[in-house]
Amino acid sequence: MSGADTADSATSAPPNPPSAANDVLQPHERPTFVTPRDFLEQGRPVLPPRALTAVDKEQLDGLRTIRAFLKVRTSYDVLPLSYRLIVLDTALLVKKSLNILIQNGIVSAPLWDSKTSTFAGLLTTSDYLNVIQYYWQNPDALARVDQFRLNSLRDIEKSLGVTPIETVSIHPERPLYEACRKMLEARARRIPIVDIDDETRRTTVVSVITQYRLLKFVAVNVKETQKLRKPLKELVKVGTYDNLATAYMDTPVMDVIHMLVKKSISSVPIIDKQGTVLNVFESVDVITLIKGGIYDDLNLTVGDALLKRSEDFPGIYTCSMQDQLSTIYDTIRRSRVHRFIVIDDDNKLKGVLTLSDILEYTLLEGEENE
Repeated sequence: MSGADTADSATSAPPNPPSAANDVLQPHERPTFVTPRDFLEQGRPVLPPRALTAVDKEQLDGLRTIRAFLKVRTSYDVLPLSYRLIVLDTALLVKKSLNILIQNGIVSAPLWDSKTSTFAGLLTTSDYLNVIQYYWQNPDALARVDQFRLNSLRDIEKSLGVTPIETVSIHPERPLYEACRKMLEARARRIPIVDIDDETRRTTVVSVITQYRLLKFVAVNVKETQKLRKPLKELVKVGTYDNLATAYMDTPVMDVIHMLVKKSISSVPIIDKQGTVLNVFESVDVITLIKGGIYDDLNLTVGDALLKRSEDFPGIYTCSMQDQLSTIYDTIRRSRVHRFIVIDDDNKLKGVLTLSDILEYTLLEGEENE
């Protein structure tokens, strides 16, 4: 056999398998194992984790301090020394419940089932929007609206396929942090405080905590909110900036109600054709339009409906992408705020920052590292 033949044979011959008992593969003979992920990562550099800046560390330290504060304070601590609580029976007519809310200047109330003597959830403006939506879809039923009772709200929810009435609650002695987490999980803007009577073992509704009261409690008592110095533009997914629901002054009110129900939101910014913010239509504005059980004003335009607002309406609170969360908390401490409309230097709409967004960021940002 020639040398050439020997080389060809060595090249084409299959390698001899190693002995299972004694042979050991040399390092250059060991196979390479490739996973599907290796193909995905080919050509993409692996970046080291970004080092935290001094501002990042200060921000996280401020958030940790707030969460530690919420864990040692109870839900009872948030309540003022003196307050008024209105609880509505589920057998009450919707029309009467609406009048009670308007007369007392409130937008929600705990529900009580007198037949079972139990807490039955929380009545909010969303429930009235559902009623309006239901009768808009079933105009033949409008004549029976005056006979509609609160205990039938669940039937309307099922008919519309919307979020059920809020039933989440918290015991007064549970940590405030737990109340916050429950609100986030239920996507609720307020949570009733419900206790059990030691003697009768019956349920007792103590009060209701709103997101505003909770965040103001933090702003007043935790000075470390001043450490939250990162601007909104650097906070990931804090607020809504895409696919915003908007309306014009000549938009029919019913169209806005459809937006509120469909997106499960509490307000719609009102803009002009250039995107400049003119006002905000809120779900509570609907309550004013249907007071007395008259639904004719729902045919108005947004502009005409806003003229019916109370003279003590606090106004529209705005902020920019350059504003820091410390400034946001300071505004909550000073004023009764429910949301911020994010605008640019020309008053053009950029997004909406709700109290839910602020609460979620405060509770969850960096929590996995604690």
